[in-house]
Amino acid sequence: MSYLLGLDIGTSGVKALLISVEGKIISSKTVLYPLATPHSGWAEQSPYDWWEATVKVIKETISNDPINSCQIKGISLSGQMHSSVFLDRQMKVIRPAILWSDTRTSEQCQEIYTKVGGLNQLIYYVSNPALEGFTAPKILWLKEKEPENYQKVKYILLPKDYIRYRLTNELFTEVSDAAGTLLFDVLKKRWSTSLLKKLEIDQDLLPPVLNSFDLAGRITKNIAEQTGLKFKTPVIAGGADNACGAVGSG
Repeated sequence: MSYLLGLDIGTSGVKALLISVEGKIISSKTVLYPLATPHSGWAEQSPYDWWEATVKVIKETISNDPINSCQIKGISLSGQMHSSVFLDRQMKVIRPAILWSDTRTSEQCQEIYTKVGGLNQLIYYVSNPALEGFTAPKILWLKEKEPENYQKVKYILLPKDYIRYRLTNELFTEVSDAAGTLLFDVLKKRWSTSLLKKLEIDQDLLPPVLNSFDLAGRITKNIAEQTGLKFKTPVIAGGADNACGAVGSG
């Protein structure tokens, strides 16, 4: 029998769902991790906690179920939207990820409206208003409040994209998560160069954008040894949790 493995990088933990290619649920396992609130309105997590939980839940899924990793024909991911992972040139995490539920960026949301010329112009660019949980105001907050960390930033990823990078050594996002950054031209399916210019954010910090169903990479040899997954198992781009939930509900 052939199987598919789904990984959801949630706010409370990582869930692994093993299903047959016919859609029958074989097993579901979850590994939890903590949420930090160092100040009122702040919500942060360590991407390293996500990764450790991901490795653990994959190993548990493979070892506790009567399957061979060769039977897993593909892997895909969903994850919490908007949360920002800041990486340096060595692909190391610079600071804890700022989550979707964090509300520290009210000032930066107003700054975005001022820089782009108001709500209607922002919606013209990216089809969304400026909300505190989105990625763009978080980037501006880091630039203004932690300039020493901002100077170190080489890449900015979403949670599931960070985990996929760790699995495949490939850097991508996809359209549904990109749409929640407040930097993506939803109609043209590309980063909004006009908005990025107005906000003075370098597009090179953002990964290439795939379709959710595209092949995003394959399990590396090192990760195969760590997790028990088969080397070169295909990993599909996946989607933001709300988008995947909408598809799953029919």
